[in-house]
Amino acid sequence: MTNTDAEIVRSVMEQWRSAVDAHEPERVASYFTDDAIFQGLHPYGVGPAAVAAYYDSQPIGMTAAYDIRETRRLADDLVLGYLSVAFAFTDRPMVTVNLSVIVRRVGERWLISHYQVSRLA
Repeated sequence: MTNTDAEIVRSVMEQWRSAVDAHEPERVASYFTDDAIFQGLHPYGVGPAAVAAYYDSQPIGMTAAYDIRETRRLADDLVLGYLSVAFAFTDRPMVTVNLSVIVRRVGERWLISHYQVSRLA
């Protein structure tokens, strides 16, 4: 059975969300390709080390809730996901962003190869 594009994106993003919610930056980074381009709300980085550093700098207690808005198959091994993500904090208001990800099949795994956040007005 072949997973739908939405199922592929959901599977990857569930792993990401679980690691973000647990404040486990190295585990978050393990869901990214070695050459992943990562753009959160701070300067961009490339690769898992940049991802881990970014999430290590986030406050403990931050959690993420997401809604997949669209998916598109770009190639056999590439799927685009467009999501709305709400990051909740223990000490400040929630931040809602748009998130575009490209997940790429690497062997038997699907990993994030591009992560681009834009903040909503």
